[in-house]
Amino acid sequence: MSRVIRAALVQTTWTGDKESMIKAHEEYARQAAAQGAKVICFQELFYGPYFCQVQDAQYYSYAESIPGPTTERFQALARELGMVMVLPMYEQEQPGVLYNTAAVVDADGAYLGKYRKTHIPQVKGFWEKFYFRPGNLGYPVFDTAVGKVGVYICYDRHFPEGWRALGLNGAQIVFNPSATSRGLSSYLWQLEQPASAVANEYFIGAINRVGIEDLGDDDFYGTSYFVDPEGAFVGDTADAHQPELLVRDLDLGLLETVRDRWQFYRDRRPDAYGPLTQD
Repeated sequence: MSRVIRAALVQTTWTGDKESMIKAHEEYARQAAAQGAKVICFQELFYGPYFCQVQDAQYYSYAESIPGPTTERFQALARELGMVMVLPMYEQEQPGVLYNTAAVVDADGAYLGKYRKTHIPQVKGFWEKFYFRPGNLGYPVFDTAVGKVGVYICYDRHFPEGWRALGLNGAQIVFNPSATSRGLSSYLWQLEQPASAVANEYFIGAINRVGIEDLGDDDFYGTSYFVDPEGAFVGDTADAHQPELLVRDLDLGLLETVRDRWQFYRDRRPDAYGPLTQD
């Protein structure tokens, strides 16, 4: 049975300060709602630059509590627009305890919970261990007005276990907000998420910011997209250089079709995987 959800992704450039970045995303959300979107996800660390290109404690100031002021601001907007929102932010649980986190807000403005990025890179241009502890909340799936929504963040996408855990937890749509550079990962960008969508039989929304910021030479290449559980892009990918609001219709009825065809969840063999969990 067809059940179509109109969904949106935002890829954009750094405006220069937190407040103008938040206002820009409020406007993107309004534009998406005007096009009929019922769920939207922003890019990784959406209200800031990608400061992980350098290791500098001044950027700890971007962290805030979740829920907290930015979450509450978008809760009000979600309630006004009747839109589910995924808000990737920098979280301070307490001083010195910081996470790369996404808050999930329902269409009535209710705060549903958060996902903390599990896998934290530490390579040139992506010095994330300086800023974040590894996530410790597992792989939650949130029961929203548009269905069951999960989140995986950027570097997480290279690790298949979390994708599978989200599927086992009931995800129908998984958002992967990212900040990924043209010279580093572009050969993986249109490979990994479609393969994960097929292997785990759900939709994925992959988001990447765009442009070169003044903190380094990472060239964020956009090309955000939705992919369906058959591995097909839903419409075109977004632009490789310019900000864009991407709005697409996702037919969640395809999930049942695919899961009836391929019994990956029935035929998996966790009893045989034990050695994989050993150091």
